[in-house]
Amino acid sequence: MSHQKTSILLASMVLAMSSQAGMAASATSTPIPPVAAKTAWSETRHGEVVSDDYRWMHKKEQPEVIAHLNAENAYTEAMTADIKPLADKLYAEIKGRMQEVDLSVPTRRGDYFYYTRFEAGKQYPINARRHADTRMAYDEKAPEEILLDQNALAAGQKFFAVGAFAVSPDNSLLLYSTDTTGYRQYEMHVKDLKTGKLLADSAPRVTTLAWAADNKTIFFVQEDATTKRSDRLFRLALGSAPVEVYNEKVEQFSLGVGNTRDQKFIELDINATDTSEVRLLAADQPGAAFRSLGRSTGHRYSVETRNDELFIVTNKNAKNFRLVRAPLAHPEEKNWKEVVKHDKAVLINNLEVFQDYMVVSEKTLALTRMRIYDFKKKTWKSVKFDDPVYLARSAGTPEFTSTRLRLSYQSPVTPPTTLDVDMGSGERTVLKRQEVVGGYDAARYESRRLWATARDGVKVPLWAVYKKGVKFDGSAPLLLYSYGSYGISTEATFSVSRISLLERGVIYVQAHIRGGTDMGEAWHDDGMLMKKKNTFNDFIDSAEFLVKQKWTSPEHLIIQGGSAGGLLMGAVVNMRPDLFHAVHAAVPFVDVMNTMMDATLPLTTGEYLEWGNPNEKAAYDYMRSYSPYDNIARKAYPAMLVTTGLNDSQVMYWEPAKYVAKLRAYKTDSNMLLLKTNMGAGHGGASGRFNAIQESAFNMAWMLSQWGIKE
Repeated sequence: MSHQKTSILLASMVLAMSSQAGMAASATSTPIPPVAAKTAWSETRHGEVVSDDYRWMHKKEQPEVIAHLNAENAYTEAMTADIKPLADKLYAEIKGRMQEVDLSVPTRRGDYFYYTRFEAGKQYPINARRHADTRMAYDEKAPEEILLDQNALAAGQKFFAVGAFAVSPDNSLLLYSTDTTGYRQYEMHVKDLKTGKLLADSAPRVTTLAWAADNKTIFFVQEDATTKRSDRLFRLALGSAPVEVYNEKVEQFSLGVGNTRDQKFIELDINATDTSEVRLLAADQPGAAFRSLGRSTGHRYSVETRNDELFIVTNKNAKNFRLVRAPLAHPEEKNWKEVVKHDKAVLINNLEVFQDYMVVSEKTLALTRMRIYDFKKKTWKSVKFDDPVYLARSAGTPEFTSTRLRLSYQSPVTPPTTLDVDMGSGERTVLKRQEVVGGYDAARYESRRLWATARDGVKVPLWAVYKKGVKFDGSAPLLLYSYGSYGISTEATFSVSRISLLERGVIYVQAHIRGGTDMGEAWHDDGMLMKKKNTFNDFIDSAEFLVKQKWTSPEHLIIQGGSAGGLLMGAVVNMRPDLFHAVHAAVPFVDVMNTMMDATLPLTTGEYLEWGNPNEKAAYDYMRSYSPYDNIARKAYPAMLVTTGLNDSQVMYWEPAKYVAKLRAYKTDSNMLLLKTNMGAGHGGASGRFNAIQESAFNMAWMLSQWGIKE
């Protein structure tokens, strides 16, 4: 049984004193850090009595919790007052490189071309469209129709984000969702594009949605108010009450709904970490029942439709997936015909099927490649890319009849580029490259692929970018970033803000550590559940490789990670605090045990298959052995900046808050330890583009100051 003896009086007294910490700078040379109250709380888990002095921070509604976060913010502001000029300079640099007035590449959907554009000084985009000309080409002289002015919708809000966005098949209605807290709970709206007015139909906590062919029926998935699991599917006939169509009872599964590319079906995807199920419904029969394509434990698959066939990407007898085709009417395994065989060195990432072509996106050696299949010629061709490391992905070609594939391409030295690939000839056409205002010369920088050997002999890929001329004698400041969870790969991207670091001599490196799918599905398996520590070891071994090769030294090495990457930060500084000079942990998942033991929290039960079920003792003991909060010890730690958002729904604000409080009570060093909470945002930080730059500029200024770079 758990028991809690929360001394609100004690907490209030301590917090009243600590809230003055930021102001103390005016009276003393060194601001005084907040000292969080300790209260008695304990719980018995698998025979172990677990105590938590800072459990009271879980109660967001209590004024002493907000007072403590405000005190930490005041302390951070006081401790970083001297870097404000640098942060302002960085903000001006980054903002100065931005094309404030900007237009995305228009994309055709039916009779219209859709795009987003930004206006000078505005935080949010405007969603708009123009009618195609008689040749179905983009006509910039056609009248613009503004679908959503997100700046107007965001007026008066501390946070604003648009989630889903779908126009009805007849182009008359817009279905979209909005979040005004950062908690990632979206409300659904329906807008009449002829009158500009909202219909009365709406729904809270909507995660995904789809239109039926009749232009008046909507399918939407709603998440549970407490756990945030997307568990219920509704059908809504405009003007009527929603009707529940499906309720997923198994806690490890969540739902997603959408339209197939050919618009013939509504597709319901039901997914857990290790198992999936697809259900289809003819889009022109919204009142009928969904048809299941099957669910069996351990079988993961996805489907695409074309004419009377299904194309199925399946992991059955194929760790990295294979591609098969089957009759739509009889998709049973006995009718499968193999299209792309399994390859243990190549992961099938994605499949796009069009009327005349099919595109398979694959990952091998931590790089994406794309292959195009011509149904008429029955031939394959590959899309080639030039940089040693890069990110290439589909940019959403909506038209089923399209013969051109829209791609997004970037690399650490190449700004994001939108291009079309003629699927027949393979010819590439660059439609737009992100402009870096003020001039950008890619020849000033170099990117490279590196390979580090982990302690168990596994080769871990890394990528690096730096300004040419940097010295490889151990003296260079280096920022090492990674993630390593959920099968999410580390990608070689371009960053406008990163230019400010490179120009100041910083080397930037990302490590493709186990836990992602950078090297295939086995790479994920080897960094999850009872093999999770491989993730941490890979990161440490990558850092030691960089030191040994004289790319940097521990005195010049700063590390960074967010969310599950924040767990990585907390774990590695517990394991090897001597290896790192400073750490930026963003929205860090550091209180693993308290979160995973509470099934009422958002996302917890659905993640048992990623981290383990702590109700099982073996899993509990293993997770307990690396949980950052539970393994803080009395020793010296690097300087740390911990950032979070009060309305975070993925990692609750109290995880980083408690982590900093406990770390401050235990650590034996005098290195800087800061907690900065955005009191009006969630997991992704500030929503407006200029506000996001301010947050990034502050984080960069802090890291530069830790390297001794002051301007």
